[in-house]
Amino acid sequence: MSSQSVHYSVEEYLNLEREASYKSEYLDDEIFAMAGASRRRNLISINTGGSLNAQLAERDCEVYVSDMRVRIEATNLLTYPNVVVVCVEPRFHDEEADTLLNPVLIIEVLSKSTSRFDRGEKFEHYRTINSFVEYLLIAQDRFYVEQYVR
Repeated sequence: MSSQSVHYSVEEYLNLEREASYKSEYLDDEIFAMAGASRRRNLISINTGGSLNAQLAERDCEVYVSDMRVRIEATNLLTYPNVVVVCVEPRFHDEEADTLLNPVLIIEVLSKSTSRFDRGEKFEHYRTINSFVEYLLIAQDRFYVEQYVR
């Protein structure tokens, strides 16, 4: 017996996601449930976002932590980075203003289950965003940060 996956349009995904009680990512017409974040991952995300927000207070930047969905238009990935920064007028997918199109900085907090994807395929997706300039990967199990700058 073969398993068949259900395919969704971006709009179908967004309609489902906006009503869901949990977060999911979207890629290649499929929806993938996200695992819950650990205490450590949440603390690193909020502390990093808060620090960036304070540092960028005098600039025309906005910092979002965990709940701002990002759409990579070139590859049609919709995902939730741990921290996202936009330093120009934010552009959104639609009037709901919950799906950002033009991040300048994306930060992912690594875990054993996401590390390989965040460093590899997800980074490839992010690099197709014209506004994207910097990518930070923060380990949650040791003191370690990777920085990539375009």
